[in-house]
Amino acid sequence: MKLVEPASSPRLAPTFDVERIRADFPILKLKVGGKPLVYLDNAASSQMPRPVIDRLLRYQTTQHANINRAVHYLSETATSEYEESRRKLQCFINAREDKEVIFTSGTTDAINLVMHGYGRKFIGAGDEIILTTLEHHSNIVPWQMLAEEKGAKIRVVPINDAGELLIDEYEKLFNERTKFVGVMHVSNALGTINPVKHMIDFAHARGVPVLIDGAQAAPHLPVDVQALDCDFYAFSGHKLCGPTGIGILYGKAAILERMQPFKGGGDMILSVTFEKTTYNTIPHKFEAGTPPIAAAIGLGAAVDYLSAIGMGRIAAHELDLLNYATEQVNGMPGVRIIGTAEKKAAVLSFAVDGVHPHDVGTLLNEDGIAIRTGHHCAQPVMQRFKVAATSRASFAFYNSMAEVDALIAGIRSVQKVFS
Repeated sequence: MKLVEPASSPRLAPTFDVERIRADFPILKLKVGGKPLVYLDNAASSQMPRPVIDRLLRYQTTQHANINRAVHYLSETATSEYEESRRKLQCFINAREDKEVIFTSGTTDAINLVMHGYGRKFIGAGDEIILTTLEHHSNIVPWQMLAEEKGAKIRVVPINDAGELLIDEYEKLFNERTKFVGVMHVSNALGTINPVKHMIDFAHARGVPVLIDGAQAAPHLPVDVQALDCDFYAFSGHKLCGPTGIGILYGKAAILERMQPFKGGGDMILSVTFEKTTYNTIPHKFEAGTPPIAAAIGLGAAVDYLSAIGMGRIAAHELDLLNYATEQVNGMPGVRIIGTAEKKAAVLSFAVDGVHPHDVGTLLNEDGIAIRTGHHCAQPVMQRFKVAATSRASFAFYNSMAEVDALIAGIRSVQKVFS
């Protein structure tokens, strides 16, 4: 595997003060079984910095009310803060308009919104949907449900032994029946960074819209939806140093206008009679009922925090961590990295010979080291590599080289127990 350093300084030590950043995260002071917490499960959920925690507390104690319609002070304040958070997210991903940013409960909810709002309206019998072997179950199951309902067909892009998409095979899947493409930006199971710009351009040249699952990209890489030219982009707040229960669906305004609502209820309407309902304008057409107001405001604070550090600097530091961890694990007999793509984000999936991943995770936990074990909601990936599960260490910008050393020492301890 060739891991390429970013153009910026090799180690970022003079300008990227990890210890200073770690001080912003109260949970990193926690001890597990008397040992310092080493949190390496960031692909599942990241931790929350003090500015986000404080912003949530301020909202709950001085600003909380239901949004829209009411004219009293708290409601107007909450509405203003909620919509300001939408504008922050617009800037974070460089959407053209704030109305292209829809608050959802997370990536899964966002993908289901597209399936119901776009797929059920525009995909029919005999049509084909292109997905990839790398997809998270959240970007497989909704499309299977649609295909079963409509009589459509799912086509799948294969991967090579490094965990990279076979782009030639992707291009061969297109025909006159192709109506939609869904692809993740970064693999949650392997860390592979997919060539989504090329894939989008190729699909658009054939009139096919593309949804990007950005759950693992938005927290770790700069994202510019206008530069990508994707039709939809989805990600979650809890992987982005924000609260749970909040996420984003970006959609091009022209496409969102044509879609049918996913959920019916309050605030997604302009008028209701028993004869006819007139739907609200976007993005409100897709935000039925009371939204997760506090979580949305907290997510706005999270992107403020990340933007102040700089997503480019975050990506560079995490690549340093990945390079170092990869070098160390490659030097360990009896440990195999699964997913060796040339372009990767900070995910290291591995297998220890003769040890079940659950046992690896259990023993590492005794040393205070938190990793994820299992199929990572990516069973087709596991099937491709002929494993039932992997152990996965996933890094964030607040992780340190010392924590990588702790992981390596922990794996050696696991090997000793099972030697």
